[in-house]
Amino acid sequence: MFIDIHSHLDMLETTPQETLSLAQSNKVGCIITIGTEPTDHPKVLEIASQFFPAIACTLGVHPHQADLWNEETKAFIIKNSPEPYVVAVGEIGLDYYYNNSPKDVQKNSFREQLALAQELNLPVQIHTRDADKDTQDILAEFKGRVSGVIHCFTGTKELAKECLDLGYFISISGVVTFKNADSLRSIVKDLPLDRILIETDSPFLTPVPHRGKKNSPHYVTHVAEVVASLKQITVDELKLQLIKNTSQAFPKLKLDFLKS
Repeated sequence: MFIDIHSHLDMLETTPQETLSLAQSNKVGCIITIGTEPTDHPKVLEIASQFFPAIACTLGVHPHQADLWNEETKAFIIKNSPEPYVVAVGEIGLDYYYNNSPKDVQKNSFREQLALAQELNLPVQIHTRDADKDTQDILAEFKGRVSGVIHCFTGTKELAKECLDLGYFISISGVVTFKNADSLRSIVKDLPLDRILIETDSPFLTPVPHRGKKNSPHYVTHVAEVVASLKQITVDELKLQLIKNTSQAFPKLKLDFLKS
């Protein structure tokens, strides 16, 4: 069974139960649903509490909503972080493509949430777009103290190398299946097999051959097929490696049930 390490189940048209059933029938046995702002945190907590360990969650403030990061939100994350189904702080980071929040506000929110992850001994799920230098510099400030995943990686080889050197995993989404993604496929070929994860980022970034439809966790198998081909291994070999990688990236996840 595969793992979709990044999905927004609260944004899907199907219920969590329907989404999970469809995923399991398509060899996807575990999903991490992502918190992005204070208003969705109760929703992702409710979903994860009901379906863990098949569904886990993260709590964090996305760079688009960085101005919503405050002491109240921090306290909420701290209060809920001991729950077994809260497996990371995220989605956090920087996005200079849309700049929905001012850059200084984004950087402050990013730093404070990295510090919180260190305090809670939780990994992070990181969003970065058109912000390579600042992302690298801020992550370097926490080198050896915070670990996690660069989600939906679409950056440069230089960014990939820097993030690997800092101890992060690289998560590959449906973008790797796109016709214009040759540069990403080249990077995937060079990534160490033991540092790769896969995701859908559903309902966004639907992979080929389902472009035009809303994305869903069960489509992560299409990402797996392309990654396995690029790494010149079988899909089953990749599946076993991904279970190991995901367990290392998110220590609170219990994935033994996926190996059968």
